[in-house]
Amino acid sequence: MFERGWLSSNNVLLRGDAGPTTLVDSGYFTHAGQTLALVDKVLQGDSLDLLINTHLHSDHCGGNAALQAHYPALQTVIPPGEAEAVARWDEGALSFEGTGQHCPRFRHDRLLTPGTDVALGGQRWQVHAAPGHDPHSLILFEPRTQALISADALWQSGFGVVFPELVGEPGFDQVAATFDLIERLAPRVVIPGHGPVFHDAASALHVARGRLERQAKAPEKHAWHAMKVLLKFKLLELGQADRSALRHWFGATPYMALVQQRYFNGTTPSCMFDQLVDELTQSGAVKTEDGRLTNS
Repeated sequence: MFERGWLSSNNVLLRGDAGPTTLVDSGYFTHAGQTLALVDKVLQGDSLDLLINTHLHSDHCGGNAALQAHYPALQTVIPPGEAEAVARWDEGALSFEGTGQHCPRFRHDRLLTPGTDVALGGQRWQVHAAPGHDPHSLILFEPRTQALISADALWQSGFGVVFPELVGEPGFDQVAATFDLIERLAPRVVIPGHGPVFHDAASALHVARGRLERQAKAPEKHAWHAMKVLLKFKLLELGQADRSALRHWFGATPYMALVQQRYFNGTTPSCMFDQLVDELTQSGAVKTEDGRLTNS
């Protein structure tokens, strides 16, 4: 597992004598060169046969195009539900336009269907639907070793933003159902989409359920947190930005407008931006100086 941080998802490389050499998730597009270097260093000239995306958020599939160009025989497998949007490259139907993020166009070769199992690196992994963070998200479980690739369904100290809730679609109950699924699987080791590998799934689920309960009771706080996440993500991408230019990006990003209209209709996007930046600065996540914002 290549632990990447918050701009790029972790990548999981599976190898074995039987089954294809497989990479799970490919990181963000600005880190595509690093993704290729990490994979090449391990493979040492061998081929990469299969690329699986647990879901199609830009930090999990942004390196797809670069990997496809580097490994011409690579087969790319995605969850069902967004195949048509990928085929016609509809960034509105996908999440890239809504979040104000970027993902170079890639192709998909087939779908990974929940309820099936797939040979990866010499082992057979179960494919499970894990909606909530994203309606089409998948997790992968290997029953012999009890290893779980949990994507953004569960981290050691939380889980991903529940994006359906931001646009008025149900998501909190689906997150809870995914937690119940993970509890039934009882993984011995969890390989998350962000953060380190961990072994105490029960403790992580306890923390995550507490956070989910608080979010469901106060969805406006969840929405505010989501805007902070998207703003911080953009700044991670840029490294630094002129405050006024970033304010313009904020006002032009569809998810920000949806959240503002749904939860904070009494304030303006510009005022919301300034308050978010102030809170990120106070927490130490962002530095402000001479009209520019930088990551801390």
